[in-house]
Amino acid sequence: MLLCVLGAGAPHAAAQAGRNPVVLELFTSEGCSSCPPADQWVERLDAGQPLPGAELIVLSEHVDYWDRQGWKDPYSSAALTERQQSYVRGLGLSGVYTPQLVLDGDVEVHPADAHQTTLEFQKAAATPRLPVEIDDVRVADGVVTGRVAVTAGSKHGDVLVAVALDRTETDVLGGENDGKKLLNVAVVRALVKIGKTEKGKAFAQAFRVPVQAGDEGNLRVIALVQEGGLGPVVGAGMVKVGAGQAGGR
Repeated sequence: MLLCVLGAGAPHAAAQAGRNPVVLELFTSEGCSSCPPADQWVERLDAGQPLPGAELIVLSEHVDYWDRQGWKDPYSSAALTERQQSYVRGLGLSGVYTPQLVLDGDVEVHPADAHQTTLEFQKAAATPRLPVEIDDVRVADGVVTGRVAVTAGSKHGDVLVAVALDRTETDVLGGENDGKKLLNVAVVRALVKIGKTEKGKAFAQAFRVPVQAGDEGNLRVIALVQEGGLGPVVGAGMVKVGAGQAGGR
């Protein structure tokens, strides 16, 4: 496992400005019996932060094509299925499946291949990023608001904001995982584009994203700068915030 190869790392709470962000997207489903081990692996990476000098930002993106197989995933989204399909087209992969992992929008990784995965994580940790700040994040009246600022860089990119549940637990009552209690972290509930960076210019933009009732006290906000057409992620940041709280760094 990657945790063994790279070492224990520092607790996630110790993440701070100056650590290079690395973004790992997991395409998963509560209806897939192969997914819980990948969900658990990502949860351990999120908690253990095994990349020296880097902050690993994870996103659990629940697809909807398992929803007709005996269990409808309450976090599934057709938009996230389309995001996965776009990666498959853009990266020239053989097809969509679960669990599928994409690192920094640039490469598919396979945890079973510890050598390949470790090399890709180390490469990602050493790749320079655009500094991204998320400020004045607040949750009130069913809406998350805040501001994203990106330092001027040499490339154009889409600026995306993801609102994700920090942790979820589900008692599955049907399908391949019938009877299991499933744990996930960073479960994406919304992913919206708020603007574009321009070469040589700084970016700053406020955002406003609705959240579902009951989600307000259990949120992460992630900002991504991604080259157009679901290209490589060239900058990222994350904050956690609950209802009535403000956060940012």
